[in-house]
Amino acid sequence: MSTYIFSSESVGEGHPDKVSDTISDAILDACLAIDPKSRVACETFVKSNIVVVGGEITIPKLQNKKKGTTKPIDEVLNVGKIIRDAVRGIGYTNDDDVFHADTLFINNYLTVQSPDIAQGVDAKAAEGKKTAKQGAGDQGIMFGYACNETPELMPAPIMFAHRLGRELTRIRKAGKLAPWLRPDAKTQVSVEYVDGKPTRIVNVVISTQHAEGVSHAEIEKFCIEKVIKKVLPKDMITKATEFLINPTGKFVIGGPQGDSGLTGRKIIVDTYGGSGRHGGGAFSGKDPSKVDRSAAYLGRWVAKNVVAAGLAEKCEVQFAYAIGHPEPVSVHIDTFGTGTVDDTKILGAVLKTFSFNPVDIVKQLNLLRPIYSKTTNYGHFGKEDSDITWEKTDKAAALKKAIA
Repeated sequence: MSTYIFSSESVGEGHPDKVSDTISDAILDACLAIDPKSRVACETFVKSNIVVVGGEITIPKLQNKKKGTTKPIDEVLNVGKIIRDAVRGIGYTNDDDVFHADTLFINNYLTVQSPDIAQGVDAKAAEGKKTAKQGAGDQGIMFGYACNETPELMPAPIMFAHRLGRELTRIRKAGKLAPWLRPDAKTQVSVEYVDGKPTRIVNVVISTQHAEGVSHAEIEKFCIEKVIKKVLPKDMITKATEFLINPTGKFVIGGPQGDSGLTGRKIIVDTYGGSGRHGGGAFSGKDPSKVDRSAAYLGRWVAKNVVAAGLAEKCEVQFAYAIGHPEPVSVHIDTFGTGTVDDTKILGAVLKTFSFNPVDIVKQLNLLRPIYSKTTNYGHFGKEDSDITWEKTDKAAALKKAIA
């Protein structure tokens, strides 16, 4: 019998890094709402009462050189309003917030995308052919992962940590049950595995920002009774499960007031909590021509359909791109010994069923829409939402047929 403990963490919307991700994705969505062909690479830095945004944005509909309508970003987007609305949506609106939606200072360093990058990425018809082939927006390796540990076909520790964070946020924004809750929070769940199967929750950690004046005892009781026991599987919580609530004893100063935040620093929270490997590229603030984002979504779609088809209990797909090149330079499938058929057969079925070309990824998953603010918090995977197309298991039957 093999036994081990695996832990994963999640963070709340008010965590400084997630504040940055939220702002970057809000700007991306605003661009796509104006023009689906927008090219966006937006980075955000937050600290104290300051927001700094930088990167490259092109909105062809409003920045067309041929039509003489090239405009600076400030004339195309109301960046200040987008940022303040995003921060307000998170909940930094309390009178004692140093980082406050209405009073923060904004430094905007967004510029138009380099034409040198655009020429390698734009979809152009190959000579003598009618079909367009879009090159990858950058070189890099991408991973997709799925397993049968939860109904979402996600690893249990990260899904449990996300559930805790979502519930804290739901209660905080409702404003009645615990009015002392504040936006910054972190959650962590450790799960014991026996022979590769999750069997019990060993410990749960919640650190939540709060207002002055509330006792640690009240916070602890609330988190255990109203959050942990409400959203985690009852049969996995035992008498031995340890609850660690605000372990430092006090968490009043949080968010960008307490720590700096930067887009793309929570890539393991965004994906599989460490259970599946990660290529290293962040997601938020990037339009779907950037394969760091779109190909990672494709990878999840592929892996999830392999598991949903019953071809494996867990599946990881890895593939790689070269900038400007329309096809991946490699594709690899690993089912960690859980496959019902050989991994090479699964790979063959995957290559018959899915296209890894960047332009096809965008079409298959319908990615040229302002949907990305829905992905920012509590993971880009494992969500039930019709807009999050990479969570569909609509290719399971085709994979089974391709195997036969």
